Amino acid sequence: MKKLLLSMITTTMIFLLVACGANQDNASEKKESQNAAEKEVLKVGTEGTYAPFTFHNDEGELTGYDVEVIKEVAKRMGVEVEFMETQWDSMFAGLNAERFDLIANQVGINEDRLANYDFSTPYTYSSSVIVTPADNTDIKSFEDLEGKKSAQSLTSNYGAIAEENGAELVGVEGLAQSIELVKQGRADVTVNDKLAVLDYIKVQNDESVKIVAESDDISEMAFTFNKGNEELVQAVNEQLAAMKEDGTLTKISEEWFGENVSTK
Repeated sequence: MKKLLLSMITTTMIFLLVACGANQDNASEKKESQNAAEKEVLKVGTEGTYAPFTFHNDEGELTGYDVEVIKEVAKRMGVEVEFMETQWDSMFAGLNAERFDLIANQVGINEDRLANYDFSTPYTYSSSVIVTPADNTDIKSFEDLEGKKSAQSLTSNYGAIAEENGAELVGVEGLAQSIELVKQGRADVTVNDKLAVLDYIKVQNDESVKIVAESDDISEMAFTFNKGNEELVQAVNEQLAAMKEDGTLTKISEEWFGENVSTK
């Protein structure tokens, strides 16, 4: 009788522990889902030095195309935005370490990144260009990059393009430094985003450099997330779709570039 009673007590305790554990797991999963899609603050990694996408204006305020797009997305989601400025070459390390929820910094979608990260729907379409000194006469195409020194952020799509065409990379922190090295003769070229280069030349009124070639391939830029954040990706995509539908994304694009760069 004692053995039977002891067995019944043991079975009851095991059942209660299992049930309790299951409830905790369900609560944890529900909480994680809510945290992913219903955040109060959206932490966004960005450079803050890459005009016209993410930079500081004359008043010292962080602004730019990417900044304004993600701010509008967050507004429609009903959350605040906290920008965390980081150099490009440490941007993905910050995302990996979960210092922020996503990157808003003209991140191009490619196969290597797709293997490790999730992306929103693209919100920018552009192409890559080669920038040289204004007096350059021997570099006219991407094939001419063979053996040349190219000033690049080492983990960018554009650095990969330069390297694929035989260039030797010279590491820099951003576009302005890339162009400065080209002007100083410490690099022969830089490969970068067409929109960013055109903006730089226009704003700086810099006639000492020029665009000599443009890629036929169109790059797609999107917000970047760690894998496992499907709810957050979906929430962001819903707002991007709504912004395209009501013309808001086109309006932001035209304010910064004079044309719609949010579609192919």
